[in-house]
Amino acid sequence: MSQISWLDPETLSFPPTKKALTSPNGLLAAGGDLRPARLISAYARGIFPWYSDNQPILWWSPNPRMVLIPSEIYINRSLKKRIRKKTYKVTVDTQFEQVIRLCAKTPRKEEDGTWITREMQDAYCELHSMGVAHSAEAWNEDGKLVGGLYGVSLGKVFFGESMFSLEADASKVAFATLVRQLEKWKYSMIDCQVETDHLASFGAKEIDRSQFESTIHQSIQPDDFSNFLHWKENWTMPEHGPVL
Repeated sequence: MSQISWLDPETLSFPPTKKALTSPNGLLAAGGDLRPARLISAYARGIFPWYSDNQPILWWSPNPRMVLIPSEIYINRSLKKRIRKKTYKVTVDTQFEQVIRLCAKTPRKEEDGTWITREMQDAYCELHSMGVAHSAEAWNEDGKLVGGLYGVSLGKVFFGESMFSLEADASKVAFATLVRQLEKWKYSMIDCQVETDHLASFGAKEIDRSQFESTIHQSIQPDDFSNFLHWKENWTMPEHGPVL
């Protein structure tokens, strides 16, 4: 029976991703902590945490990997119509904590409870305060936050984590707007982690782990804590979504 490694709490090292299990797909290691240095070290190697409250911290590197190339995003007719109607206003990095809390509360198919534990929420809020984690928000005409997403940005790669939607297409409008901005910023890739029909509808595709890691290595420096874009200050998208 295959075994996974337990992380040394005194170091930031991870086992080689080729040692990740095939079932469950991508499980690589357990233990450690969620301090910023470890999370950044993990993402720079294509590794992410995903676990429930009753589990130790579990670290994953699935193969294949679902990714979206910003220039290849597909926006279907109905979403284009929604954007043109200017139903939602899109902002970035204005309500990170609220976005992650609402993502945690959103029920998911085939999930019992949430993997966005309080520990995870606190850790990513700390990353946000460092300029490493970011959010995009969708607001309705009444000024209510009704959709959004968050993730981690290292170099020219955005690692998407989760999204929520309280009104029709709200998170989709936020996502499409963000992707168009990342394209303008010349981001090479958006990590979508694992295959979902929702992300496939935007043009996301599966690639081999080795190709995924190669793109990461070309786009970021694993130990560079300063290579993060100041999103809010450099945001140039129209407030109601991208020009189509």
